[in-house]
Amino acid sequence: MTNLLEEALDAWGFARDGVIDEIRNLPEKDMAFRPGEQSRTVAELARHVLESGGLMAGELSRPDGDFQRKSYEELLREHGRGSARLLSRRKLLDELRRRHAEGAVRIRKAGEIHMLQLIRRFDGKMGTRLAWMHHGISHEEYHRGQIALCARLAGRTPALTKRIEGSD
Repeated sequence: MTNLLEEALDAWGFARDGVIDEIRNLPEKDMAFRPGEQSRTVAELARHVLESGGLMAGELSRPDGDFQRKSYEELLREHGRGSARLLSRRKLLDELRRRHAEGAVRIRKAGEIHMLQLIRRFDGKMGTRLAWMHHGISHEEYHRGQIALCARLAGRTPALTKRIEGSD
């Protein structure tokens, strides 16, 4: 890696690719799988990753970025750009790839020095944009795990498990 920003972007790419792999591993019918009454479906998890990833890239790259600039729901709507209308597995996969690429360009354009500057987090505390980017990466990995668990509960082997076992 050439710098801390490129290292973080690489980690985000790895996390997003993992989410994409887990969704690609499931048939269309499993996109509606919901493990419990209060749980999101796989498609809802994918849309949430799109929205929150857009929110992360959007606020971190803005000169006036602030995670309390608006309510959480308003920030998701602002940065989600029509994610709620994405219903098919194919469209979700396409958008996960496309929006990640767009977000990476925005963050890279903002630059490493910008990413070392402070931003107000959701909890009101200040932290570097780069540290908060790592929080966003962890958030995507968390939802990747949920999608993998949905695969298990639907009777399928998660994509990462297949890769580890050499059966993908």
